[in-house]
Amino acid sequence: MLYHAYEMTHAAVRPMREMAKLSQQMLQSPFNPLADSHATRTSVASMEMFINGTRRYDKPEFGLGTTVINGVETRIVEEIVHALPFCNLLHFKRDSESASKRNDPKVLIIAPMSGHYATLLRGTVEAMLPEHDVYITDWIDCRDIPPSEGDFDLDDYADYLVEFCRTLGAGGDRPSVMAVCQPGVPMLVSATLMAKNKDSFRPSSITLMGSPIDATQNPQTPNKLATDKPLSWFKKNVVVTVPWPNTGFMRRVYPGFLQLSGFMSMNMDKHVDAHKNQFKHLIEGDGDSTIAHRAFYDEYMAVMDLTEEFYIQTIDRVFQRHLLAEGEYYYRDTLIDPSVIKDIALLTIEGEKDDITGEGQTKAAHTLTPNLPENKRGHLLQEGVGHYGIFNGSRWRNIIQPKVAEFIATHRTKVKG
Repeated sequence: MLYHAYEMTHAAVRPMREMAKLSQQMLQSPFNPLADSHATRTSVASMEMFINGTRRYDKPEFGLGTTVINGVETRIVEEIVHALPFCNLLHFKRDSESASKRNDPKVLIIAPMSGHYATLLRGTVEAMLPEHDVYITDWIDCRDIPPSEGDFDLDDYADYLVEFCRTLGAGGDRPSVMAVCQPGVPMLVSATLMAKNKDSFRPSSITLMGSPIDATQNPQTPNKLATDKPLSWFKKNVVVTVPWPNTGFMRRVYPGFLQLSGFMSMNMDKHVDAHKNQFKHLIEGDGDSTIAHRAFYDEYMAVMDLTEEFYIQTIDRVFQRHLLAEGEYYYRDTLIDPSVIKDIALLTIEGEKDDITGEGQTKAAHTLTPNLPENKRGHLLQEGVGHYGIFNGSRWRNIIQPKVAEFIATHRTKVKG
């Protein structure tokens, strides 16, 4: 009933939201002699806050129209090169002669399937485009996937990553992979499977960024939330059924709006202050500040549903039983032993102020891969950044990304037939 109540609330508030929009237009009309008065601006600002606080936030666009390659502005064309029921492999094709003359490495960016859309990594993609042929996992909102497509769990996730690596590897180079946050675990599982099977298209390098490889290391608030209650509590209280008329009607999911409430509760003071400031900026007519606020929350508030089996397995395997770190992680009937990885270079990146994935959780991947030579390892603890600063923002662009690019170039490897 929780999801139904959420949908009914949206439907009930819609007429009020439409009325607020109409009132805004009337108050801002050039025919209103009091349009520029403080009282009117305050009323318009109040309506804006109400509209944005009650509307549904759709999936954002990447909006990466161009990049610069060798000083030449190059058009970016988004194309789906491999479509699966729960994810599209999206390619940012660099459409220019200057780009086609380069032999840049193919990079697979694995976006987290943790509530937000892949567009959360817009800044990550943008910084990689000038020197890399970039692909990203564009996960699909599970409330839009009919139950007839079947389940999707952590093992299926690993299967998808293996398939995507093979798609990129068909171009001649073993792919370089960047796993941001949550997908670090299934990516290490996939790499282990491919290494064990001597798969020709196994990655040449993996970059794990803020990933909970061993969540027992320096646990943060999300780790504690996942362990404070038994697994049965999560199944009973946060997994619900998608209501009609959504395409995924009757699919069991962990809804995005619950994930969002968890995100916001972690930093509620910051969000309250941000909205207070937005209200003041709207009254004052501070266009730059209001645009920046809208851009951030248009992305932050857009969330997607996750399948029950994927969510519950993640809580169980990664956060409660720490199976990968304990050497007890099974992919279907196969025990995952990352020690078989011997020629897949590994770079781990952590943020000093990360309040989601604590220091040491990602670095633990090196302990699990003892047979990997030292010249194929790297670790970066970036000072002054939190979780999102690892893959977005000025320190990402100016400090972290150049090191990632160098690591990828150093360990680039051809596919052997």
